[in-house]
Amino acid sequence: MKILVACEESQAITKEFRKLGHKAYSCDLIPCSGGHPEWHIQGDALEEANSRKYDLMVAHPPCTYLAVSGNRWLYNKDGSKNEQRWENRRKALFFVKQLMDAPIKHIAIENPISVISSQIRKPNQIVQPYMFGDEARKTTCLWTKNLPLLKPTNIVSQGEFIEWLDKHGKVKTMAKWYDEARSKKDRAKLRSKTFPGMAKAIATQYSEYIINLKQIK
Repeated sequence: MKILVACEESQAITKEFRKLGHKAYSCDLIPCSGGHPEWHIQGDALEEANSRKYDLMVAHPPCTYLAVSGNRWLYNKDGSKNEQRWENRRKALFFVKQLMDAPIKHIAIENPISVISSQIRKPNQIVQPYMFGDEARKTTCLWTKNLPLLKPTNIVSQGEFIEWLDKHGKVKTMAKWYDEARSKKDRAKLRSKTFPGMAKAIATQYSEYIINLKQIK
């Protein structure tokens, strides 16, 4: 099969599909960090998605303006609307809708808890890394088209958490793996991290499903 992994520079999922013998390509505006530039398309993911060359697309649209955790930035300190932030969210949602409507038969779009759910549609599935052998909690929503629900492969511990009190005295928690990031840049990378077990499950289960469909026909 020919597979597009859109908005991926890490090549985590691309490499799992490649291990299974598929022609998978990552695509992002920046160079890849996964070590296989020969499998990377540096360019517009939407343009590639509309090329009608792929059997399956797994997309990771940037969550900066989509995640509900960023809602606090929609308003300025004086209570007025942050117009630029609202405009960026509108553009991000439009980008997601275009990916969903791409002429590819099988599509999966991944994001954290986001406004995609309220502004476009609810996700088909919500999964966690600890369902696939990685001791971590990172809520991951999947919006799919013509694909099955992922089946847990190895349920393990949710990993360590730290707790603290915010300025209002409310208890907050954060996964230790995320707290260990040294800088904002590191945290941004971690937010988009695809854990190995989940990457393997996506590649294995989605490709097996599509291959079986073709054999039935």
